[in-house]
Amino acid sequence: MIFEHAEFHDHEAVSFFHDAESGLKAIIAIHSTRLGPSLGGCRIRQYSSTDDALTDVLRLSKGMSYKNALAGLPLGGGKSVIIGDPSVCKTPALLHAFGEAVERLNGRYITAEDSNSTPSDMEIIAQSTKHVRNMGFGPGDSPSPVTARGTFLGLEAALQHLSLTIEGATISLEGLGAVGMDLARQLHEAGARLVVSDIDPERVRVACSAFGARAVPSGEGHRVAATAFVPCALGAGLNARTIPEMQVRVVAGAANNQLATPEDGWRLRERGILYAPDYVVNAGGVMSIPLPGQSLSMEERMSRTARIPQTLKQVFDLAEREGIDTNTAADRLAEAVLGDPDATDRAV
Repeated sequence: MIFEHAEFHDHEAVSFFHDAESGLKAIIAIHSTRLGPSLGGCRIRQYSSTDDALTDVLRLSKGMSYKNALAGLPLGGGKSVIIGDPSVCKTPALLHAFGEAVERLNGRYITAEDSNSTPSDMEIIAQSTKHVRNMGFGPGDSPSPVTARGTFLGLEAALQHLSLTIEGATISLEGLGAVGMDLARQLHEAGARLVVSDIDPERVRVACSAFGARAVPSGEGHRVAATAFVPCALGAGLNARTIPEMQVRVVAGAANNQLATPEDGWRLRERGILYAPDYVVNAGGVMSIPLPGQSLSMEERMSRTARIPQTLKQVFDLAEREGIDTNTAADRLAEAVLGDPDATDRAV
């Protein structure tokens, strides 16, 4: 039952949509509209069950509330998932039907690009609803470089907190999608030694050729003896099984929901591993989305990522002062903003 989900009670609304003609099966979760309409991308994925899809959208939407709060945006948190194989189900008819579903929520949820959805998909969805962002991006102007830049700055800030630098560091990077590959390039140019892993052997080949990276099998990146582990693939990779196997000083990456459970943040702390909370580090993409009436150049979008190291410093300082793990510290800062939009300074 949906009401038995541990995280369901945190949400304002969870809506299920089905359109038999197009084959649409979607869930839209609105976690909070305390700061404004909920914004979060549309993820398209062939989930093993509806329950798995529900779990994903509940966690992701809550993460968006916290991400948007700490990014200083006048937006709440939401997320949507379309259940299906994107290579098969993602037709114009399905995207139109999804847009109609978004429109029925009367602006409480704003959709955007996410895993397996693209700027061109948003253009189609926008034919059925005005509640779409990422419309400022074209096919050659995606949010991925901004997310990658923010992740680079977040990793750099975490290393600097331990008096370490990217130059000369060994970085194990897991996941070579659009963000991960761009991040690998930036790390290579900054002088890092790269170890890479991905489920796609061609992406691994490209990274090894272009950046002089060393490859390890997919799913083994966390076990590499390195300065930092940078997860940029699926979530829940930091868990009771993997954390004892880690041999790094820092974890900072672009993947969402990296901790399988909140307790895993404490496990990292006990191992002496500094964790840069994912929704702080990967906020560059959402920071770069133009709000209504805005027009942002790529340079302006990139400049917004300078907030990420500043926020991480607040997180690290609060964690040290209170003797808590960094994910709890980040949650407290975000909850202070959600409870009182002017509370950020008082929280630290």
